[in-house]
Amino acid sequence: MKKLFGALMAVALVCAHTHPAAAGGYSHDPGCGLGSEIFKSGSKSIASQTLASTTNQLFLFNQLFGISTGSLGCTNNGHFAQNEQTTLFANLNFDNLSQEMAQGGGEHLASLATLLGVPAEQHPAFFAMTQEKYATLVQSGETTPRAMLTALQGAMAAHPVLAQVR
Repeated sequence: MKKLFGALMAVALVCAHTHPAAAGGYSHDPGCGLGSEIFKSGSKSIASQTLASTTNQLFLFNQLFGISTGSLGCTNNGHFAQNEQTTLFANLNFDNLSQEMAQGGGEHLASLATLLGVPAEQHPAFFAMTQEKYATLVQSGETTPRAMLTALQGAMAAHPVLAQVR
């Protein structure tokens, strides 16, 4: 079985090296991560990009680590960590957030507003908007935290005051 796998890999590498796209350089980027760092010899061949992409996939969570920390050739500009914090908060506090949206305020909702970048002076507008749009933000318990956040960000973008946030 190992010999068969080795032979298939050799054929794949030879085919990749002689593929017409390899002549002009392959333009697909395997992304950031451990594989991209190991195989970044400047070569943009299909073989090197395939090895980089495969290595990135084999070492699970290396891209997540790279993006979170800004290492392994990844950048996060703070957006990835902020979005993940917001999603995690919504997942852990979804029931409380749903209740407070219906009520038009509360400490969980204030924390969510802060995570979304809403300044403290605009929290009352945020609370009123979530209460007004409650039915579309949290649909009878069928909405997931991620869907609720997506709907909430859409509602914020359409709001005259909250559209200025971020």
